[in-house]
Amino acid sequence: MALMILIAQTACLTFLALWLTTGVRDNVLYPLNNEAFTAEVMTMARMQVDYPESYALVAHRKVESRKLQLLAFRLVVIWELLACIALWAGVGVMVLAILNMIDTQIALAIGLAGTLMFTTTWAMFLIVGNHFSYWFSHEGAQNTHYQMTLWGIATMIFLAVA
Repeated sequence: MALMILIAQTACLTFLALWLTTGVRDNVLYPLNNEAFTAEVMTMARMQVDYPESYALVAHRKVESRKLQLLAFRLVVIWELLACIALWAGVGVMVLAILNMIDTQIALAIGLAGTLMFTTTWAMFLIVGNHFSYWFSHEGAQNTHYQMTLWGIATMIFLAVA
């Protein structure tokens, strides 16, 4: 049973790594897709149009500087890339643990570190997005960020407890 749990933990870690890798790939190859969205959240453009009264109360939070918007986007992509590397390192050592080539506790700790980075990514999107009141006009993004945060937390629990 212990081997099957380790295999399942490795599979769950692999799913996170694959999912985030596709996101990083797109952010590197097609940066304008997400970069434009990031800038839109930071300028609070949709909120200004859809909820002008509420926007007036928090408009001082917007960031209009293209340099700061691009810097924020690039920092996110770098963080995501580092999280991908940590996740894939975790997958690698988990496979080695399955093959009895490395201590399982060490492999789980490395996998947990990558999963924490994954979860931190989405939790920070929720926190920063909340600062920009993105829940007014970007509900789809907020929902995705919640789901990714919960997926990461569930995987962290599975790695830590099982």
